[in-house]
Amino acid sequence: MALNIFRKKSEYAFKLERILGFYPKQISLYQQAFTHKSMLISTNKPVYESNERLEFLGDAILDAVISVYIFKKFPFKDEGFLTQLRSKLVSRHFLNNLASKIGLNEFIESNLDRESKTVLGDALEALIGAIYLDKGFKKAEEFVLIRLFETHVVLEDVLETETDYKSRTIEYAQKGKHKIEFESEELGEGNKKFYKVKLFIDNQLLGVGEAISKKLAEQIACEQFFKEKEENSN
Repeated sequence: MALNIFRKKSEYAFKLERILGFYPKQISLYQQAFTHKSMLISTNKPVYESNERLEFLGDAILDAVISVYIFKKFPFKDEGFLTQLRSKLVSRHFLNNLASKIGLNEFIESNLDRESKTVLGDALEALIGAIYLDKGFKKAEEFVLIRLFETHVVLEDVLETETDYKSRTIEYAQKGKHKIEFESEELGEGNKKFYKVKLFIDNQLLGVGEAISKKLAEQIACEQFFKEKEENSN
């Protein structure tokens, strides 16, 4: 039995190595980084064993690494530019895409019936926290800059992307003197709770978003509106 457990952990570590670029030492840290709290709630285990604490740590490290990176990358840009760019690079949408690109889906342990819009991005931040505790700040920084940014991020494309679709929608409505309304509905219970938001412009339903937070659901509804608007104009 002990041999099987050892082999399973080794295979797990080798899979992680392909993503990390190094062989992990404290396997339990990484397993925790990929454990969503829904897995613990369903088994009555303490929530602090989930990835939320590692996510908190990883978020701070990621913010610091990105801040230094763009500060050096754009020496003649002002604070407003740097703040806006950093906001895009740490947005949940951006981190979700990055996590998907490097294959974190394969590792995440979750008991959610619905595919959460934040689970992947949260796990990526938790992974960065785990790397820091396992190997130190330098390794965490190398992972962000080399394994993530150099491999999967084109800054020019990021600069051109728009992530705050709600602000764009409100601006569109104000300029055109359109009536805008958000109708939200809370569905599900406990860890399965989510929000459904409908976007109405001039009393016409033009976007629907679903997410585990109302704010994100509003962004999704507005993004749907703008994407369909752009498609119809082409």
